[in-house]
Amino acid sequence: MEAKYCRESRIVRTSHVFPPDTNTLGTLFGGKLMAYIDDVGSLSATRHSHHTVVTASTDSVDFLKPIRLEDSVTVESYVVSTGKTSMEVFVKVIAENLFTGERRIAATSFLTFVAVDENRKPIPVPPVIPETDEEVKLHQLAPQRAKHRRTRREESKEFAAFLSTDEYSAQKCQVCKNNLSNDQEEA
Repeated sequence: MEAKYCRESRIVRTSHVFPPDTNTLGTLFGGKLMAYIDDVGSLSATRHSHHTVVTASTDSVDFLKPIRLEDSVTVESYVVSTGKTSMEVFVKVIAENLFTGERRIAATSFLTFVAVDENRKPIPVPPVIPETDEEVKLHQLAPQRAKHRRTRREESKEFAAFLSTDEYSAQKCQVCKNNLSNDQEEA
């Protein structure tokens, strides 16, 4: 499988920030930005693999600067590293004040996507070739992020095994019942 350059998977989306997209502080809803991030990230992964992709993880979304009503928001993504069937996508969010031209990095994110075939089975993806300083740095640090991702995933699986699917599990919890009894006795 022939390697592809990071730039071949680059997606850039720019949008206005409108009042319905903002919270009570007049800044872009985090959830709205997260939807933009997942959207452009999946487009980069699809462009790189030329297959359907599924989101395997969102490692982080770091909100660094607020995005305000007077701003446009540019969400840029590209594949920075690949495994056998997975692609790590970096997403950079740039806010630009439309009246002053001032630009700032507002958020960054790393997501992992897996390419799948028509039976939803993972399939191999091409390796990636970084070119720019930014791409090289992100590519070099990818094994470290992958290690953290594996550790966090195992911890999440262990925690999920502990969790209940019963929506009333807190009422059945013996510790909770004991605490409630103690509180009632003190009252």
